[in-house]
Amino acid sequence: MLNFIKGVKQLMANGASNMDLAFPKDAYQKVGSKSVCVGHEPCPSCGSTDNLARYDDGHAFCFSVDCNHYERGDGSAPDNGAKLSTRDSFFKGQYHDLSKRKISAKTCRKFSYSIGEYQGVRAHIANFIREGQVVGQKLRLKNKDFRTLGDCSGLWGKHLWSTGKKIVITEGEIDALSVAESQNCKWPVVSIPNGVGSATKAVAKDLEWLLGFEEIILMFDMDSQGQSAAGKVAELLPPGRCKIATTARKDANASLIEVGGSSIVDSIWRARVHRPDGIVAGEDTWDLVNCPMTASDHEYPWRGLNEKTLGARKGEIVTFCAGTGAGKSTAVKEIASYFLSKGETVGYVALEESVRQAAIDFMSIHANKMLHLEGNNLDEKYFRDVWESVFATNRLYLYDHWGSMDSNILSNRIRYLNRSCGVDWIVLDHLSIMVSGVESGDERRLIDNIMTQLRSLAEELNIGMFIVSHLKRPQQGKGHEDGRQISLADLRGSGSIAQLSDFVIGLERNQQEDGETIVRVLKARYKGSSTGLAGGLYYDTGTGRLRECKYTEGAF
Repeated sequence: MLNFIKGVKQLMANGASNMDLAFPKDAYQKVGSKSVCVGHEPCPSCGSTDNLARYDDGHAFCFSVDCNHYERGDGSAPDNGAKLSTRDSFFKGQYHDLSKRKISAKTCRKFSYSIGEYQGVRAHIANFIREGQVVGQKLRLKNKDFRTLGDCSGLWGKHLWSTGKKIVITEGEIDALSVAESQNCKWPVVSIPNGVGSATKAVAKDLEWLLGFEEIILMFDMDSQGQSAAGKVAELLPPGRCKIATTARKDANASLIEVGGSSIVDSIWRARVHRPDGIVAGEDTWDLVNCPMTASDHEYPWRGLNEKTLGARKGEIVTFCAGTGAGKSTAVKEIASYFLSKGETVGYVALEESVRQAAIDFMSIHANKMLHLEGNNLDEKYFRDVWESVFATNRLYLYDHWGSMDSNILSNRIRYLNRSCGVDWIVLDHLSIMVSGVESGDERRLIDNIMTQLRSLAEELNIGMFIVSHLKRPQQGKGHEDGRQISLADLRGSGSIAQLSDFVIGLERNQQEDGETIVRVLKARYKGSSTGLAGGLYYDTGTGRLRECKYTEGAF
């Protein structure tokens, strides 16, 4: 009860009469009519122990000066909006120069931004005014401790302006005052009321009024949160009407203090029309193109393929395809192993073999012998040395998964490999098995989705991808296992594999003969004229390695 009485007395001391206490309209009617206070309770909003008065009809009201929580008797949602109903109920302050902020008392007076006292503590008071009356106050205490009284919705400073050529919207009241100071208070500027979290809501509330201005300039903080909020607010406004300003320092006030008001004026005039995500003006591409051009980020281990492709590049997808047993997996492991030997970091996603088998295969390539055939004849120290040479560098990551998997899970794993492990090259072996166990949807549609995600990832993360894809079984003639020449139409599952790959490389081999594997480039986006024969590879049965060899067209 004591706290309750103190709360009422404090309101009275600040200029409120009995009739000016901050009741919501329906609460005031209840209290002024036949309802009778039956007790006092803790307030769920401010935490006071007894300032919440409960009445015999069920409604309740908190008399804490900075709370005024209200509950309706019928249990419906409370109206805790305009907590103070008259001008005399709000705190009063005086106008001062904000010296540290380089803001004059003149500017503060214009915007009704004063300094007063709140519960014995110095407070900055920003008044929200409608129709000449204060309807809300935002109080700024030490350490950016904010309190709101009354209705602080909508744009702060709106009451000063009607329509005009341009208006600036800032992220906070101090920034709005800084913009006004730099323009001698002559040009419209307002602020969102409660930080970037309420930006879109505040602008939406006053959207019709804002559209009375020819240009709407957003001058939010230069951090990621501020710029992200600016982009979201811009989407509410008609195309071409909204501009986003870039300040010389982290915000408008910092720019005023450190550089001067002229920098803010320059920021307003240099503000650029907002463009939705994905749209880039030609004039903004200089930084993209003005960089050293390189034919490739890395070479392949085989000369013939390098001559046709000009090497491998990050941001590209290279698809390898072949018939069963033609050496697709062996080829991509050779490439991955070669990249490792050059100091690259590789992620290997094999969905049709165990991590143990993949690890031994990489060790075999390094050792130049098929370790899995050596059995117990291997010297333990030698075996350990080979293992350390491949894995102790911590540049090869294997993914332990068998069979089909959701494309979103794969995308998340690739993002992790890139961002957390530093992986720049991904090998996926193979594409078709990803959808083999999925019951819903047809294979074509599922592969379309997977390829679209992989394409986006390659560009988003700037990583190179090597994908293994299977071929369709021919309707007539000899099969691919018999050395049949491969075309793009032979890719199994979806046309998106060829469409979204930068290179498609076919491996042709007749399993019935002890011959070489033909390497054929079927698609080359980087150098369109470089399709065709790219040499041959010979499988060394003694070492399990693929060796490059010369090949003459028409051997099969």
